Amino acid sequence: MTTPQITKLNSGSPMETRDSYSRLVVVDNWIFGSLTAGRNYQTRELSPDPAEQARQCIANIKGALEAVGSGLADVVRANIVIPSREDIPVVLPVVAEAFRGIDPANVLTCAPLSLADFKVEIDITAYRGAGAAPQQRLKVTL
Repeated sequence: MTTPQITKLNSGSPMETRDSYSRLVVVDNWIFGSLTAGRNYQTRELSPDPAEQARQCIANIKGALEAVGSGLADVVRANIVIPSREDIPVVLPVVAEAFRGIDPANVLTCAPLSLADFKVEIDITAYRGAGAAPQQRLKVTL
């Protein structure tokens, strides 16, 4: 059995240090992301607008993935947490646009987040190279 290559990525968020977690953990080509908020980590700004927070979440995830040689096209699963049901129609179109054509498996949860000002957080699972791999699309009647 070969030893897996493991990379742990830290984005510099104070919460990563305080709570002892990584932004991404990469095990060979599998990439596991932590919940990522819509805060601009460089300016520390957090828009009160849920759509803008969703855009920033995606930008943060994209930047983290690129740091490990991946990208949004490699995302195979997205978990979206939105505390307020009223924000769903505002947030989901932003997420849908980011993942259009990628179409990862998707989980949507309405649950409280670590800070009351967070309107959305997203975590992902990706597989490096998945976006460039041949895809088969099937339909089923359930």
